[in-house]
Amino acid sequence: MQSLVDWYNNSLGNFMPKEVFVFLVSMLPLIELRGGLVVASLLKIPLLKANILCIIGNIIPIPFILLLIKKIFIFMKKHNILKGLIERLEGRAMKKSDGIEKGEFIFLLLFVGIPLPGTGGWTGSLIASLLEVDIKKASIAILIGIFVAAIIMDIVSYGLIGNLVN
Repeated sequence: MQSLVDWYNNSLGNFMPKEVFVFLVSMLPLIELRGGLVVASLLKIPLLKANILCIIGNIIPIPFILLLIKKIFIFMKKHNILKGLIERLEGRAMKKSDGIEKGEFIFLLLFVGIPLPGTGGWTGSLIASLLEVDIKKASIAILIGIFVAAIIMDIVSYGLIGNLVN
């Protein structure tokens, strides 16, 4: 994440407020809130402000994924647009979804909430959509998972990393 912060400071730092950068980082797949909070810590953004920016940034893509991703994937596969990538994404999401039928709410909450590589709101939403989990149930589980991830990442980013940087 330090290299991302260095890139920001060297290229966008004079043009884009660091808060906007953190917000945008939190919207990115794979990086999401987890990376956003680390970046916010390294940029010395206060904890409360960082949480608000990262949580909102991480939440924004979720409804679009839940509502539209299956239709987008069908269209893309039908028209041979990145068909191989779409099939790999679907396969990866389905592989990570083992056991979701039983306790899908808890599965999604923990899947999104525990910050491990390849987990988070984007992948959780993709799994929920592909498995046709009730959108209300999925949304609540993913939202709570994002808050859990924020708490864990606060401890890591502002506790451990914050102490190392200061």
